[in-house]
Order: sequence, then structure tokens, then C-alpha cells
Amino acid sequence: MDNYQQLGLRSLGLISLLAGSISLGSFAAIAADVPSQSDAVQSSIQMPVTSVSQLEGSTSTTDQGVMAQVTSVSQFSDVRPTDWAYQALKSLVERYGCIVGYPDKTYRGNRALTGWEFAAGLNACLDKIQELIAAATADFVRKEDLETVKKLQELFAAELAALRGQVDALEVRTATLEKQQFSTTTRLSGEAIFSLASAYGAYPGGNPNFLNNTGLRAGRDAQPVFNDRVRLNLLTSFTGRDLLITGLQAYNFGGGPSALFPNGSSLAGTLGYGDVVFGNASNVRLSYEPQFPTVNPQNLAAVGGNNSVNLYKLLYIFPVANKITAFAGTNAEVSDAFPAILPFAGEGQGSISRFSNLPAYQRVSGGTSQTGLASAAGLIFNFSDAIDFRALYGTVNASIPSNQGFPGTPLGAGLFNGSFIAAAQLTIKPSSNFDIGLNYAYSYHQINILGTGLGTVDIGSILFTPTPAEIVARGAGLGAVGTVLNQGINLNTLGTSLALRITPNVTLAGSFSYIFADLSNVNASTNFLSWLAGIHFKDVFKTGSSAGITFGSPLYRVATGGRAFDPTNAVPYQLEGYVNFRATDNISITPGLFVIFNAEGFNQNPTVFVPVVRTTFTF
Repeated sequence: MDNYQQLGLRSLGLISLLAGSISLGSFAAIAADVPSQSDAVQSSIQMPVTSVSQLEGSTSTTDQGVMAQVTSVSQFSDVRPTDWAYQALKSLVERYGCIVGYPDKTYRGNRALTGWEFAAGLNACLDKIQELIAAATADFVRKEDLETVKKLQELFAAELAALRGQVDALEVRTATLEKQQFSTTTRLSGEAIFSLASAYGAYPGGNPNFLNNTGLRAGRDAQPVFNDRVRLNLLTSFTGRDLLITGLQAYNFGGGPSALFPNGSSLAGTLGYGDVVFGNASNVRLSYEPQFPTVNPQNLAAVGGNNSVNLYKLLYIFPVANKITAFAGTNAEVSDAFPAILPFAGEGQGSISRFSNLPAYQRVSGGTSQTGLASAAGLIFNFSDAIDFRALYGTVNASIPSNQGFPGTPLGAGLFNGSFIAAAQLTIKPSSNFDIGLNYAYSYHQINILGTGLGTVDIGSILFTPTPAEIVARGAGLGAVGTVLNQGINLNTLGTSLALRITPNVTLAGSFSYIFADLSNVNASTNFLSWLAGIHFKDVFKTGSSAGITFGSPLYRVATGGRAFDPTNAVPYQLEGYVNFRATDNISITPGLFVIFNAEGFNQNPTVFVPVVRTTFTF
């Protein structure tokens, strides 16, 4: 400190001031006074962001970078005339204009600084002095200031020389990157998931009440299977506060077998628990398994499943006002907009089953098909750090110009002529350790499905006995099955999720979903319920690893009305445990097991065991 004292009050003021002005550690930003992009888009480009729900409404118009160059010391809210370095600060700000502050208009002069930070700030002021001299305003620079600067140059000669070398090296590296990068606005992120899984406890067959399945056909235990899914996401920002997500994916999951697809090869279908139409809707589903892997429900056409590349996400996110963000896209999901409360969420890093990964209320209406079926648009109102409200409208039929009905266009056509969902979620954080999500959705489906993929009750959801006249009018040549399926259905879905962090590494969490379903043209209604509770452990074995244990009920019928009936005789339950071991920053390995009791709601069905080992690569 003796050297500093010899430099006088102005140099001491400079030292103190630089401590507050160089906190971002960016020499270029300080010297050129260029504000950075907002934190929201910066973080979205640095992390493998794939949805608007990960932004937490932070793409507001408020810039989070360095504030503009101050022109008066009075602009600093925490600097007073009685401060010991006030005059030095006033001189540097108003005479030389080489000091910037923080976005909240503070100076933070008591913060400690490193020699590197001091050298960066000193260099900025030296540049300003050289500009004044070059502009023939040397008389504006006092002799005593020049003497002070000279002494500072001598004192920090080594740091300044090293800093110049670093800047030169950065200029060379920047020039190389600019020549080699494929875009100045876009960053690529990716995820590859591999899993080895099998399933035991096949359906024995012979149950005529298993109407949502093929009924009498017995299943068989599944041999170990090796599945994969690869996603590439292009994250583009045009203004620094917006984000365009373009996602490509390929996978090798199969579908069926079922009545319509007898040669299928899904785990659920092989066991005999897949739904009667597609063979996929079941309690037996992996977390990252697509809802409709080999068929497009918009027109029942065959699609991928053999690692063919398809567009799964096209979503644009942009601010419209302070604390209000909008999003719209032709390939999106409900889960893109609504933040996940459950710590088990994450198809590649969270739970291993579809049931534990996200609650039913987020999956309703195909909201998480994992193939980006829906077109959607909505708004995010980020009232504060504790209150967040989001709403959306979505439809899977937006690209279809003509409604041919079942089976041509079973879900409808156009933005407003057919199946749709309007949903909202209020996320509340009463404290830093407690998160609550409250969700409501209204849906209309042109055919009799729930669209969650969580059980065979998903297809032909409201069961009734059709009359001969109804079979003729709506059977579409498929008899009673076609008549039951070819019915419009109205859904009112209520849901809530809770997460309580009892310690920094231990979280208790749970969800509850309830669906009121009514057929549009038949006096028949059925209510459905699903719930889950669990405990999540963070930093297990090593930093970045996690583990979870969950227990709950997949979607099942709880009440019927009118002509509807319920053929099931038991409540299905699922128990799951997994450990997500972080091998490196980019590789995680997740062994786990989930067990299903009373599969698909029948106590005659044996207990199902599904062991899984999942490996996830992120880049």
C-alpha cells in the first residue's frame, strides 16, 4: 500500500473505482463500452436449451450487461460527496469518461480487485488520455495527472505487457473463429441417448374385459433391446434477446404389435400391454420413447423409427414487453412452455420411465409426443422471481387444409377445425426451497383419446356399448371398435406439482393429475386420475450425479357416468429407482428399474419388471 499512497488521492480513487467497474472481467467491454446480450439468450446458447420453459421468462427487454458510460458521478447511487475518493472518481468520470458502472447504477467501490483487473481499467483510461492528446486537447490533461499515470505505468508495467499479449492472442483467435464458424448467430448443441432395456411379466391373455388391448392375445417377455435417440439443436439469436430453436432427431423405436399394426416391436406391445390401435400406449414406456414412434396420428401414415432424420422442433421465442415473452412454432410441445417442477424430469438425465418423468396433466392431448406434432403459440408473464404465468394454444392439425374425418384425418384439420388444447400454468415460489405448479387445460379431440401415452386407457378412453345405428353412422367400417374410437371428446384437466428442498441435496416432490372427460355426441363420461410422490438426491457419489425413488399410480379410471363403463378391476401402481451417474461433464450413465403392479388396471396381470441402463452424451 506504500506505493499506492505515494500516488495521491486521484490514483487511490482510480484503484477503488476500477474495483467496481471491471467486475465482468472483460477488457473489450470496458474499453469499448459495448453492452452484452441479455443473460437469457447467452445462457440459452451456452447450455443445450431445447425449449422456452428453460428460459424462465428471462428474455425480457431489460439488459443484464454493463450499464452505459456514465457522464456524471451523481449517476452512481452508492457514491456520496463525503466518500474519501469522491473527487478522484468525479475527475475520472467527468473529465476522462473512462468509467462504467453496473446496471443498477451502483459503483461498488469497496470491492477488492486483482492486478489484472486494475491493469485492464488503467489501460482503458490510458486510451482515453491518448485520444484527448491526439485531438489537440492536451491542455485538458493536467501535468499532475500525467505524472500519476506515468508512475502507474511503471508500477503495472508487467501486467500491462501481459495484458497486451493476451489481447493480441485473442484477436488472432477471434479472427480464426470468425473464418471457421458456420454462422455468426447460431450455435449447435446436441444429445445422444442409448439404452439397454428388457421387460418381464407378460400379459397372460384370455381377459375379455381388457377391451383397450387386443383382449385374448397373450404377450411374451421382451428380449434385451438396444434403443437410441439423437437430437441436434440449432440455437439462433437475431437480436440478442430472441431465440429460434430448430431441432432434428432420429431414433430406432418400434411400434405395435396391435390390431392395426400386427408386426410391431415395441416393449409394451411385445409384453401384450400396448393399446389396441397403435400398440404403444401403455404403463410400460421408457422416458425418451416417442408417443407415436412409427405412425403419424394426423393421417395414420407410417413415419420414422429406423433412425431416419426428422424435424422435431421449430420454435421462436421473443420478448414483446418488459417481463412478457411470446413464443410460436409449428413443431412444439406443451412441456416446451411450462417449466417442470418435478426434479425427476429430463428424458436423458432424469427418471427412466415415461410415468415418472412428467405428470399426466402436461402430457394430455399429445403435449409431449417427443416428435413435435403440435403447432403452438403462447405468452409468458414473468411477474417476479416468485410468480410466473404461462398460457398457450396448440393443435396438431395446423398443416392439414381439409378435414376428412376418421380415418383420413382422425384428429381434424386447420388451426381451429379439429383437435386442440388451451392450457395455462401458474408457477409459484413461496421460498427459495419450495416450488408449486398449478395447471389447467381444456382440450377437444376429434377421436376418443386422451393423448398422454401413459396407459391403454389412452386409446378408446371412454368405453360404451354402441347401438347398431351408431355403428352404421360412425363405425367407419371397423364395427364397434371404430364406433367407440370415432367419437369427439372434451377434456378438462387439472394438475399440480410440488417440490420441497429439505436440504440443498435432497428434494421431496410429487404431482397430481385429474381429467374430466365427456363424449361430445354420446351421453358417456369418465374421470381419470394419476399421482406420484418421490425423493430426489443431488450430487450422489460425485458432483453432478443424482438419484431418485418414485411411487405412484399411472393414469386410471376413477368414475363413469351415463352410458360409460369401466372394465378394470384394480388400481395400477409403479415403483421406480434410478441413479444418474455423471461420468464426465458430457457423459452420464443411468441404471434403473421400474416395477408395475396391476398393469393397465387388472389384478390378473402379473407384476412387470423393466430394467434399464441408459447412457446420455451431451455436446
